[in-house]
Amino acid sequence: MSPLGEPLILLGVSNVWIRPLWVVGVGMVGALAALFVLLYLFSKVAPKISAIARVTSKEAMSQPLFYVILIIGVVALLIFPFLPYNTFGEDVKMVKSEGLTLIKILAVILAVWTASVSIADEIEGRTALTLLSKPIGRRQLIVGKFVGIIVPVAIVFILLGSFFLATVSYKIVYDARESGKETPTVVECRNEVLQVTPGLALGFMEAAMLASVSVAISTRLPMMPNMIICFSIYVLGHLVPLLVNSAVGNNDFVRFAGDFSAALLPVLDHFNMETAISTGQVIRADYLGWTALYSAVYCLVAMFLALLLFEDRDLA
Repeated sequence: MSPLGEPLILLGVSNVWIRPLWVVGVGMVGALAALFVLLYLFSKVAPKISAIARVTSKEAMSQPLFYVILIIGVVALLIFPFLPYNTFGEDVKMVKSEGLTLIKILAVILAVWTASVSIADEIEGRTALTLLSKPIGRRQLIVGKFVGIIVPVAIVFILLGSFFLATVSYKIVYDARESGKETPTVVECRNEVLQVTPGLALGFMEAAMLASVSVAISTRLPMMPNMIICFSIYVLGHLVPLLVNSAVGNNDFVRFAGDFSAALLPVLDHFNMETAISTGQVIRADYLGWTALYSAVYCLVAMFLALLLFEDRDLA
């Protein structure tokens, strides 16, 4: 037995859960590398927009809220595996569902807050007018702000998501020992980690959509109305399918309200796969592709609306 083997077993685990984490490490490094490569290529294609995005992302990551969100996420993810859920051996499902939901909500809060600070506050403080006095157009400013908001959101998903996947691997071994079951294999822990990963991608898509909506709202409204509207959209976006498919949908007014809401609001229920993932279902690649397309189209529409709202905004 290795020098660390006995302390690990005394803690209620074995080193089985650690072995699949090389996959998590490679994925985290690969995701960060891909992000920085995309930003580098973007700086070559659109240098002015890239400069605005770089400044916005640096400002967002220098704010105390960014580190508070990371700390809250790490502490909560550390606590989740040890909470008694009283699910008769199904605690792993709860850890998966709660972890995915937590990371998504923290990322959405960061996105909405950053959009309000970097756009609404700059408009009110006349900082935007100073930026536009340089050879930078309004469209470049808005697009650069949006890209700059997405960067810290992506970093939050990569860092907290990697930590979350490690806790999932740990929870599988920990639960098996607590319930007196046979210790899971390395392959089982790795498969559970890979099965959860698509949920992080879906959560990032949802956060990106709400970030685009927040950018559009920030061109006209200050922080508090922006946060209230985005929170309402988040709630209604998950309720729209229930309204459309409900039994009372036979009523013409309710049916019209449901169809109108489905056309206007983002159908966030497409990204709500926490229950499916927690029960072991595999998210297919084609589903991820269609949801990514839907997210991209909605972000484009929201950004087009943001450009229209900002185009004739009086900054003086």
